[in-house]
Amino acid sequence: MKLCVFDFDSTLMDGETMDIIADELGLGKEVAKITERGMQGKLEFYESLVSRAKLFKGIKESKINEICHNLPLMNGATECISELKQRGYTVVIFSGGFVNATSYYSQKLGCDADFANTFEVQDAKLSGNVGGEMMFGYSKGVLIQKLQKLLNINKANTIAVGDGANDLSMFKYAETRVAFCAKPILRDAATITIDTKDLTQILNRI
Repeated sequence: MKLCVFDFDSTLMDGETMDIIADELGLGKEVAKITERGMQGKLEFYESLVSRAKLFKGIKESKINEICHNLPLMNGATECISELKQRGYTVVIFSGGFVNATSYYSQKLGCDADFANTFEVQDAKLSGNVGGEMMFGYSKGVLIQKLQKLLNINKANTIAVGDGANDLSMFKYAETRVAFCAKPILRDAATITIDTKDLTQILNRI
């Protein structure tokens, strides 16, 4: 068996979910500054996540879902995942973002599972709090090891694809490490670097 784990934001999806939500709500500049500091590794992931989630307090969950179900997929995402499935890979999404987006697109793309965070909702509105499986910078590394053990897949048969600092932890446990249009901190740890926004380029490199 073989495993391929994709980051979601700026990897399978062309952009950052929280930035796109923020732009729709008129909070773009505030959120983008926090996002960029986190992606560069200058701000602890947990702090970045919690700080941004607080800005969405009081927003209707239905509005968040509407935005999250209309995100722009990265060029080649559908074709890449379809081909990986044909090659026998279990394909999973790991995201420091939110299940509102990942669960929808996991099903749409034909992935096997998705793991992300959850906005707390009270009276159909966001409370400003957040919880879930991807709260920390090391979360992807912890979860990829659990998946490997569960599926009996070793490091040699594992691919990890991402673009930012919080993907470093899962890179440690994958023999093939794809930095996709990535920040310098991740490129340094990669075995494959792709600088064009086209996920099908992965297929010829693995």
